[in-house]
Amino acid sequence: QVQLVESGGGLVQPGGSLRLSCAASGFTFSAYAMNWYRQAPGKGRELVAGITTTGSITNYRDSVKGRFTISRDNAKNTVYLQMNSLEAEDTAVYYCHALNRGVFPPRAFWGQGTQVTVSS
Repeated sequence: QVQLVESGGGLVQPGGSLRLSCAASGFTFSAYAMNWYRQAPGKGRELVAGITTTGSITNYRDSVKGRFTISRDNAKNTVYLQMNSLEAEDTAVYYCHALNRGVFPPRAFWGQGTQVTVSS
């Protein structure tokens, strides 16, 4: 019963903001690094942001640095992506991803995605 359920997507104007949430269940959330990926139509899935198990380290692709913030609340088994100053190029399906590299083979789970559309 592993589940990653994204929410918070929708239609927003350029320059606007959205906050995505990913609620996890069925596994030990605190043992997993969490990531946000996105995929635009006709393009490959790309890593947007990542956060370590405790939230001590975050990383972002260059195009979203300074605009997006990833965070997590292990008590709520939830990871977030705050997206500000959105651009048309941010339009994509955003996927939540959990990764445990402390086991062999590494274990990963994917959410089903939530649509983000940035358009005027």
